[in-house]
Amino acid sequence: MIIDKLENLKNYASLNPLFPKVLEFLAQNDLNSLEAGKHEIVGKDLFVNIQMAKGKTPDAAVIETHDKMIDIQIPITASETFGYTQRDLLPKAEYNAEKDITKIPDLAADSYVTCTPGMFAIFFPQDGHAPCIAGVPELKKAIFKVKAE
Repeated sequence: MIIDKLENLKNYASLNPLFPKVLEFLAQNDLNSLEAGKHEIVGKDLFVNIQMAKGKTPDAAVIETHDKMIDIQIPITASETFGYTQRDLLPKAEYNAEKDITKIPDLAADSYVTCTPGMFAIFFPQDGHAPCIAGVPELKKAIFKVKAE
């Protein structure tokens, strides 16, 4: 997991061959003005989902993991807190290959970190994360889905 300011995302470009394409997309697009939905950047290997997500309490947030994709999550309109637990510490749960997600409900995360607008969180396949914890009923966010190499 990486948490940092959006202006520093360029410092992580070497971590994945598709990360520079994320930077290009951000330079050419205003996330706040993008319509909700999926925006393909490099086919199924790199896309961004713009979501209007419902704010949840830590108890209602569900820990999830992904096998094939890396998440770069960017809150746009409100602060967002993420729960975090190392994947190898999570109980086994059913993997949905079509959606590349394993959900582990009814489990509190080991720790929490908050990103304000202008920050990002990167979650790799080894990172269990519980998104959308927010003190507002709804927040706009961007989730870049990047094929893990």
